[in-house]
Amino acid sequence: MPVDVRTEVVIERPRSRVAAYAADPSNARAWYVNIDSVEWQTPPPLAVGSRLAFVAHFLGRRLVYTYEVVELVPGERLVMRTAQGPFPMETTYTWESAGENATKMTLRNRGEPRGFSKLVGPLMAAAMRRANVKDLARIKTLLEAS
Repeated sequence: MPVDVRTEVVIERPRSRVAAYAADPSNARAWYVNIDSVEWQTPPPLAVGSRLAFVAHFLGRRLVYTYEVVELVPGERLVMRTAQGPFPMETTYTWESAGENATKMTLRNRGEPRGFSKLVGPLMAAAMRRANVKDLARIKTLLEAS
């Protein structure tokens, strides 16, 4: 069963600032609750083809995976994809202006669980949605406080 979770938030900051912060892998640990570390596998800056190794905790498990950037339109859209592991996933960030100094940020995770993960797909989708809501609330708080 495919998993497709879409979450959004309006952040009272200009789109250029929100997108630059969210798309910078060095900021991931600050606003993603479950991310323990991010390591560049290719030299910065972020570009199509960049690879980033992530270590995270999700549903009580330690996850290690590498994302590859497959699309990057600065200030508008970032798409990363991973193919390894029991849950290959694509993560998409989009940023749209929502007024003079506000941004609607959308976070979308979708994938096709394999093996045991396939059995817990609905549970994963619900947990992912809860985590995404927390992550977007955190980035909103961080950016609006600065």
